[in-house]
Amino acid sequence: MYFTKWPIALLLLLCNCWLGAQENLTGYWQPQFSFNYDVTGTYSQNFLVANRNYILEEQQFLLKGRQLDLAHFSTLKIQDNQSIALGVQYRFRSNFENKENELRFTQQYNITHKPNVVRFGHRLRVEQRITKPLTIHRFRYRWALDFPLKGENLDLGEPYFVGSFENLLSVSKGNSSQYDFRLTGQVGLQIGPTLKLQAGMEYRLEDYASSFPKNVIFLLTTAQLSL
Repeated sequence: MYFTKWPIALLLLLCNCWLGAQENLTGYWQPQFSFNYDVTGTYSQNFLVANRNYILEEQQFLLKGRQLDLAHFSTLKIQDNQSIALGVQYRFRSNFENKENELRFTQQYNITHKPNVVRFGHRLRVEQRITKPLTIHRFRYRWALDFPLKGENLDLGEPYFVGSFENLLSVSKGNSSQYDFRLTGQVGLQIGPTLKLQAGMEYRLEDYASSFPKNVIFLLTTAQLSL
């Protein structure tokens, strides 16, 4: 019962953030598909396609494309519960808006531990977001947890919960530092041995140290295929 209350509590918190931020709120729907492939026992690759669409802009409901992301990660397991990864991503913005496309490089360290049913994770990321006008260096720390919603192990056809808190710092030449915060909660279903489906919400407070921070809410839908 304790674990089944976690998703409800986090989703209520996300809804409360949404209700408290309606006067300065942008909403997106982001469907995405990821493909994970284990090359060896210690080396794996991940491919991701994500499409971000406006659903709320300037207090108006709509459906309008914003960007398309293509990403690839190579992950090396250095211990049973630790890994390092390198990633590259390309963001198509000019096809949807009068914005620059973006090339992004990522370096990542991840560690997990599972004392009981719940698995906890700590992730550190460093990113270089490159556009024609400038390069933004971003530093990210994420604390996450996940657990099955039935029993102690995740079996076929059973649901699970994934939640995370993340802080971000962005710095670039000639601009003030930007601090962001993200809170995410998703419920997933183990459809088959290799397929998972997830749906949930993410709340972002962007540039919260400024005089006019931005509130952003995401509706997330994800399909994960692992081979």
